[in-house]
Amino acid sequence: MRPRVALIAGPTASGKSALAIALARRTGGTVINADSAQVYAELRVLSARPSPEEEAQAAHRLFGHVTGTEDYSAARWAEEAKAEIAAAHLRGSLPILAGGTGMYIRTLLDGIAPVPEIDPAVRVEVRAMPVAEAHRLLEQADPEAAGRLNPHDTTRVARALEVVRSTGRTLAAWQAERVGGIGNSIDLAPLILLPDRAWLAERCDRRLNAMFGDGAIDEVHALLQRSDIPANAPVRRAIGVTQIAAFLEGSLTRDEALERALAATRQYAKRQYTWLRHQPPADWPRAISTDISKQIANFARFL
Repeated sequence: MRPRVALIAGPTASGKSALAIALARRTGGTVINADSAQVYAELRVLSARPSPEEEAQAAHRLFGHVTGTEDYSAARWAEEAKAEIAAAHLRGSLPILAGGTGMYIRTLLDGIAPVPEIDPAVRVEVRAMPVAEAHRLLEQADPEAAGRLNPHDTTRVARALEVVRSTGRTLAAWQAERVGGIGNSIDLAPLILLPDRAWLAERCDRRLNAMFGDGAIDEVHALLQRSDIPANAPVRRAIGVTQIAAFLEGSLTRDEALERALAATRQYAKRQYTWLRHQPPADWPRAISTDISKQIANFARFL
């Protein structure tokens, strides 16, 4: 018998947290965060982290446990998630992964490519290039990656180029040798939430409007005062941060910042929806119902 792990995945505002907490209360489970924004201590409001009252209803792990000063990654999250899953099993508690970050979920289940450390000199040279130049060189060194990646995606183009230059192998070749995944050693009980798109868009809008009036602006103001967090840190690129920062700096009105944040949130939810609809295995259950009570009953019966 392999140890059981539940997974509740879905786009932002789809009801993952409410379902995970209800399931944890019903089973004595432990909710383990699988959302890349909710790991940051500075973003409780904007990342829609469970409130202190919600966290008190069940055990929660990996929520707000790092600061924006830290270099956090999917690989680090996967290692921490493995440890929390093992600890929950030792307590006799069902681990319940809840989140919508596809890279986190894939890294935990399938493993990570064993890419060696990149030569620092190569990294400095590549990261200093304009993205157009990096993409031109990538077309020569790794045509497949150059054709697949958006030519304007600075981060991914630079990553692909630095890997092939530093290791002599393409990133795709390394990714074919993923190691460290736990997918084959657990009994995974997944559920993907794919509610009606119009319902989801309305939820996104309503929640972000509430955030703007319930501490998000103060949260970003405090973040901007942190001289120890670089301007390019991931925590500063979270949805809502750049828009509110522009409002605080005077380049946008509050309404303009809200409208841009709403648009960015809808686009993000759309990307998550598409990924979760097509990328996970076809036999993973997809739930289209927006009735949380019904979802709880069905998922608990399945478990």
